Amino acid sequence: MRTWFITGASRGFGALIAEKALRAGDAVIATARNPEDIVARLGGHPNLLAVRLDVTREADAHKAVSEGIKQFGRIDVLINNAGFGVLGAVEETSASETERLFSTNVFGLLNVTRAVLPHMRRQRSGHVINISSLGGYQAYVGWGVYGSTKFAVEGISEAMHQELAPLGIHVTVVEPGFFRTDFLDEQSLVKTALELSDYDETVGAMRRFAMNANHAQPGDPTKFAESIVHLVNSAKPPQRLPLGSDAVARIQAKNQFVEAELAEWKELALSTDFAS
Repeated sequence: MRTWFITGASRGFGALIAEKALRAGDAVIATARNPEDIVARLGGHPNLLAVRLDVTREADAHKAVSEGIKQFGRIDVLINNAGFGVLGAVEETSASETERLFSTNVFGLLNVTRAVLPHMRRQRSGHVINISSLGGYQAYVGWGVYGSTKFAVEGISEAMHQELAPLGIHVTVVEPGFFRTDFLDEQSLVKTALELSDYDETVGAMRRFAMNANHAQPGDPTKFAESIVHLVNSAKPPQRLPLGSDAVARIQAKNQFVEAELAEWKELALSTDFAS
């Protein structure tokens, strides 16, 4: 029996992953700001421990991990899932909106990771799965600051993958496209207080798209959760896992663009070394 530690487990991807893990016979330390919401969503289960956790508070992270270790003795899988989005142009996104976003999506992930890793290092085993976004691989209008938090998660994950592999710990960053969750609802998505008319054709169009796309996204959340279980069961998990046809298509398009642009500017790029 494995033990999972899942942040943001009261709804969305977190709750669905917790359900799948419990059905597989594993133990789950499910965390959220209101653990009562976890019990209401998942019900009572002998292998479920619902714990209060505000990921922006490092003391909360250590306390939640300690409670989980006390209950189950180990943590085998960490799902860093807690986070939210901000929709607005980079210029429209205020300092306070940016700081709040990074506090959860980046610093919160680091708080939880630092609390869990000592136990995985002691075990010489474990799997850290950081939920990023397609926006962490390719930025696009309206999601620049949100995407920057996910770009940070990508960089953190790549470094951790290299640092922890010799210790028997896997690291995977997951890049979902648009899935039919509540991400575009007000609970998970904040629109910037400032909206500038100059951005109406770009960011304004994205705001209108997001409003109409809510609960019409192509990705199936249940299949997402099943794919995470499949990932955890893999003997050789990948460093990066895009999920959803839209994610795969955009990643392939960006890779092609980068290759073409690099070829176009390669001569100038190579000209900046000292002459041999």
